[in-house]
Amino acid sequence: MDFWQRYRAIDARDTRFDGQFYTAVRTTGIYCRPSCPARTPKAGNVTFYETSAAAHEAGYRACKRCLPEAVPGTPAWNVRTDVAARAMRLINDGVIDRDGVEGLAARLGYSARQLNRILSHELGAGPLALARASRAQTARTLLVSTPMKATDVAFAAGFSSVRQFNDTIAEVFAMTPSALRATARHHGPARPAPGSTALTLSLPYRAPFDPGVFGFLAVRALPGIEEGTDRSYARTLRLAHGDARFRVEYAAEERGRPLRLTIGAVDLRDLPALLSRVRRLLDLDADPSAIDSALGADPRMRGSVAEAPGMRMPGAIDPQELLVRAMIGQQITVAAARTALAQLSACGQDSTVPGDGLDRMFPTAAEIAGGGRELLRGPRRRIDSILGAAAAMADGSLDFGYGDNPESLRSKLLPLAGVGPWTVGYVSMRVLGAPDVFLANDAAVRNGVRSLAAGGTGTGSVPGSPTLSPDFSEVSPWRSYATMHLWRAAAAAQAAARTSTKPRKKATT
Repeated sequence: MDFWQRYRAIDARDTRFDGQFYTAVRTTGIYCRPSCPARTPKAGNVTFYETSAAAHEAGYRACKRCLPEAVPGTPAWNVRTDVAARAMRLINDGVIDRDGVEGLAARLGYSARQLNRILSHELGAGPLALARASRAQTARTLLVSTPMKATDVAFAAGFSSVRQFNDTIAEVFAMTPSALRATARHHGPARPAPGSTALTLSLPYRAPFDPGVFGFLAVRALPGIEEGTDRSYARTLRLAHGDARFRVEYAAEERGRPLRLTIGAVDLRDLPALLSRVRRLLDLDADPSAIDSALGADPRMRGSVAEAPGMRMPGAIDPQELLVRAMIGQQITVAAARTALAQLSACGQDSTVPGDGLDRMFPTAAEIAGGGRELLRGPRRRIDSILGAAAAMADGSLDFGYGDNPESLRSKLLPLAGVGPWTVGYVSMRVLGAPDVFLANDAAVRNGVRSLAAGGTGTGSVPGSPTLSPDFSEVSPWRSYATMHLWRAAAAAQAAARTSTKPRKKATT
């Protein structure tokens, strides 16, 4: 977006752009979200920044009226594949807090000095400033959403001292932590009941939101590790400092904050990483208006988009786990893959934080490599390929994650036995959030295309056209979301076929 496109967005107070850029006003010294209800400033007094960290670095403080930190993140970090986007994904996952700037730079293949120069040029702030802004955002969320003591909030958000926490809150928000907490009366979600040990937070996102992502996760949920319905999802997960457990619920009747995250157990040092991974899992930083607009322009997609606006693309809680699940799930049904993965999970350990019926952990790569052969079923070559990938991940020779881009991920995964283009594409979609993957050889995708062409969504037939490409290039760069719609159409057609073939009960007299 150029200056005037952004200026028109703030003049219209368009909530779709909240979190995608920030508006700083020289005459007031504050920065706002695009939808701030304050009077639109004169264009000559406005500077737009890509990140809140850049606004901090330029000397601006956050607006007390619109609280620009309380917005979804920018979708650009998934759309873009450059160093800046890869760095932001890792920073949001807490890499700087765990490994420092040197560790972040090493993962990206640069020196710390080079990385600082790149990020300062691209985003207006270096890695430390970006991490500091991320900590401030986490701290604000905890202050307005939970009754945690300020000292606990400070360390949970990643600050190394209470003094650093107090100084950052004062500099960014021009308020003390207690004053920021008081804003919960107007901007924050309800606090948990007194005495509750669980943390309950509201998750911001851009509307519309289609809860179909919960159904996607539910049919793949593994007993003891995950639990899902069409409106909720819970699971255990392994983080840097220990096991954790969470539950997300979509309560459509709760106007204003229908997505509620309850964290049953977590080491507070892992809290920022958990929040980041839950957001990635549910694709909460997506821009559904842009996606639906592009998909709806394709006559093949129009009916499905109208029925399910705001479709989300499920992410991955753990990149290594997702690769194992993808390798087991390729070329078999979802139900068969779930059975095989449930058997494999027996080589995992019990959770150290059991609760809510979830008492197991998905096995690590080392556990799969060591004990998976006795649990896996199928052709020997397929089993060998899964165990080979697990062994490579366990010894570090295969290292991939949120900091990759589709090209680097492809170069790492394709040499593996048993990994082909479908697996790489699927992992790119779910680990990286890559928006433009089209799984042309996927059986469910082909079935979805046929279902839409036959009017399988109930909206009437979709006219065929020789000018429309079979790989859906017309909706690029959002073909991953087209894939999600096609999977939905295939599942709906399959369910309808089962219903129509079910034998009817005999009438009784």
